[in-house]
Formats: sequence, C-alpha cells, structure tokens
Amino acid sequence: MLKKLVIAIDGPAASGKSTTSKLVAERLGYLYIDTGAMYRAITWKVIRNKIDLEETDIIGELAERTSVRLEKANDEIKVFLDGEDVSKEIRTQEVTGAVSAVSAIEKVRTVMVREQRKIGECGGVVVDGRDIGTVVFPNADVKIFMIADVEERARRRQKELERAGATVDLSKLVEEIVTRDKKDSGRNISPLRKADDAIALDTTDLTIDEQVDFIVKKVFERLG
Repeated sequence: MLKKLVIAIDGPAASGKSTTSKLVAERLGYLYIDTGAMYRAITWKVIRNKIDLEETDIIGELAERTSVRLEKANDEIKVFLDGEDVSKEIRTQEVTGAVSAVSAIEKVRTVMVREQRKIGECGGVVVDGRDIGTVVFPNADVKIFMIADVEERARRRQKELERAGATVDLSKLVEEIVTRDKKDSGRNISPLRKADDAIALDTTDLTIDEQVDFIVKKVFERLG
C-alpha cells in the first residue's frame, strides 16, 4: 500500500489554492482540509456576536470554545460552526474583510493549528492555507506555494462572487487583494511566506487541470 502523504499547498488570497487543492485531493482519494474556511468560520462568529476586532483576548477565548467541522457532501466541502452549516455565510465580503485580522490573533491560530494537525496527523490529506508548509505541517511530504498576478487573482475572485450573485468592481478587488497580501505577509504570527523547500507554482496562465496535473505529478515523484 502506498504511503499516505501530507500535501501542503500555500499561497496568497485568490491564487487558486482551494479549487486546485480540492481537485488534487479527489484525484488522489485524499481528504481536503480547507484551513481558510476554518478561519472564516471563526470570523463569521465574531461578526455575528458583534465583537470588535480589537478585542483580541475575547476573540481568542471564543475560538477556544468553538467547534469548526469540515464535511464532504456530494462534491462540496461543507463548513459547520457549532453544528450549523455556515458554508455560504463565510464567503461574504464582510467576512473577507475581517478574516485577516482574526487569523492574525495568536490564540486563534494556536487553536486552529491544533485542530488542523489532529485532522491531518495520519496523512492522506491535502491541506491549503497560508502557513501550512511553514507552521502547521513543516515536515509535509510535498509543499507547493501557489502564486499568480494580482489582476488575474482579482478576476478569479470576481467570477467567484458573480457565481454567488454579487457584483464587485474589479479595481476594488485588486485593491482589497493588495491590502490583504500586505496584512498576511506582514503579521507577526505565522506570516505568509514560501517555505524554503516548497515548489513555486505560478498559476497565472495555467488552467485548473494543468495546476492539478503539476501537483499530482510531484506527489507521485515523491512516492517514487
């Protein structure tokens, strides 16, 4: 039987991590762990409880008392917050605007990393996020760091929002992504960065199938 690997896929917002990671997991028969969705779920709870983003201690305690569960339903990954399906709610612009601040809170990251490691400790997982290869699974068997031009990332985010029924100006999305990149790369706790042993994958001009093929090839090379 082939060894069950841990595959870490990192990269900035809208670089294509989630879609590609999900398809890689399906191709390999692995479990897909969307860590960004976990942070979004905590952020949604913060917003719903009207907690100020500067109340970091309160938010950290909230995370400790919160259950976030990922479940595969048909071809979708459902996100459950304290037993409630919040898969749609966590994709709103309001959550997108606040998630970087919430995920920068040390206690929140400690709780989330602990849960992510529990899920992936036996291998056979594809995990995507911003600190998977550097913090969550520093010894991951395969590490990929996905990048893409800001304009292309904004176009992808725009299409995603349009599918959800929202209309957002492209220039506004470019501005939001640039701001998010600065926050993610500049935070003190688990900043976004490429692990030294990660393979860079520029997805700007690649189709999703090409991205998936590239990563799956690297996995089989690792398996020998």
